[in-house]
Amino acid sequence: MVKRGKRYRSLVEDIEQQKNYPLLEALTMVKNKATAKFDETVELIANLGIDTKKADQQVRGTVSLPHGTGKSVRVLVFAEGDLANEATEAGADFVGSEELAKKISDGFVDFDVAIAAPDMMKHVGKLGRVLGPRGLMPNPKTGTVTNDIGKTVKEFKAGKIEYRADKAGGIHVPVGKASFSPEQLADNVKTVIGALIRAKPTAAKGTYMKSIYLASTMGPSVRLDINELRDVSRAA
Repeated sequence: MVKRGKRYRSLVEDIEQQKNYPLLEALTMVKNKATAKFDETVELIANLGIDTKKADQQVRGTVSLPHGTGKSVRVLVFAEGDLANEATEAGADFVGSEELAKKISDGFVDFDVAIAAPDMMKHVGKLGRVLGPRGLMPNPKTGTVTNDIGKTVKEFKAGKIEYRADKAGGIHVPVGKASFSPEQLADNVKTVIGALIRAKPTAAKGTYMKSIYLASTMGPSVRLDINELRDVSRAA
């Protein structure tokens, strides 16, 4: 059993563990409990009723947050020639091809998003063991294997995020910073929930959204009212 410190116990005292909180109330609580000396990230944790062992029940995609994540995103691009120039002009942090692939195979993973031109996959494909476990492998399904390099770089720099269910059907994504207003965070949360609803596999049976929580980096989690979220995400 995990032992919690005095600070954490004091933060969780007034949270009813079995209560489903309305979105704005939950966000206000999360913000108030983000008491660390840095601007904590607010994360959404969704538990989905899917069987990730089955190929037709994978949940993975991207979504652009209307207010961004509040984080400076480091974008790496595999490209050559004009597409490499396009990536640099769009603000990519690292641009290259075969030499960049070698640098990654040697252990370099100091970036948040990897984008690749289709003709670069001959180099990128060899990096699956390094990039795959970190969720950094470029993939056509998430729009990170593309010839539209400049636009894609700008989207991720502006707040586009990738979501992917883990083996247990969990989704963990940032929805902003504790310094954001409740309204800004609510907009981002509704956008993510809407994307997850649209991404529901047709093969998934039973309850799809089993539970959804919000938490800051160092704070306790607050459980959300799923029924309210379904309504507000459709209206967003």
